[in-house]
Amino acid sequence: MDFASGLAHLTAIDQRFDALASAHGTPEWQPSTAYLQSLCRAIIYQQLSGKAAGTIYGRFINLYEGEFPTATQILETEHADLRQAGLSNNKALYLKNIATAFTDGSVNVDQFAMLPDAEISQQLTAIKGIGQWTVDMFLMSTLGKPDILPVGDLGVRKGMQDFFHLADLPKPKQMRELATPWQPHRSLASWYMWRVADTLNP
Repeated sequence: MDFASGLAHLTAIDQRFDALASAHGTPEWQPSTAYLQSLCRAIIYQQLSGKAAGTIYGRFINLYEGEFPTATQILETEHADLRQAGLSNNKALYLKNIATAFTDGSVNVDQFAMLPDAEISQQLTAIKGIGQWTVDMFLMSTLGKPDILPVGDLGVRKGMQDFFHLADLPKPKQMRELATPWQPHRSLASWYMWRVADTLNP
């Protein structure tokens, strides 16, 4: 992801992005091919504090002697062992679903780097347990896709509400309209909306 050209584009539209960049820098996203690990980690971290999720993630990894498992290893792990590591019943099932999709060809992981965003989204959301938010995070931080607007993310919604001085949290249609000038760098702009949200009073 070319953050320099993205920031130049956003700053040309709105000088406030220059101040945001000075205060917060740019994301540390590094494209990765660790697709299984990225998706499983997202599932484990959902709806948990970072500390609690980190503890459970560590216990999950320890089931495999400290190394992230293969899809086959996950499938061979007893459900009770996943639960013992701290995973909820649903999350344990979701990890199995992801592992199954990675072994039976349901997802075309070898082509992910070249597939359109919409096709990747379609493949991943077909896996029970993976929603659009998880896909958006995967596209942005793992695949390094530059033009993702996660309209279901509360932080981005709060950031845009403050940034655009809106009375209410924006809905997806309004978010897409407001973010149209940010294209094709909506991933970077969304990251800055998170930073805006972080500075708001709780």
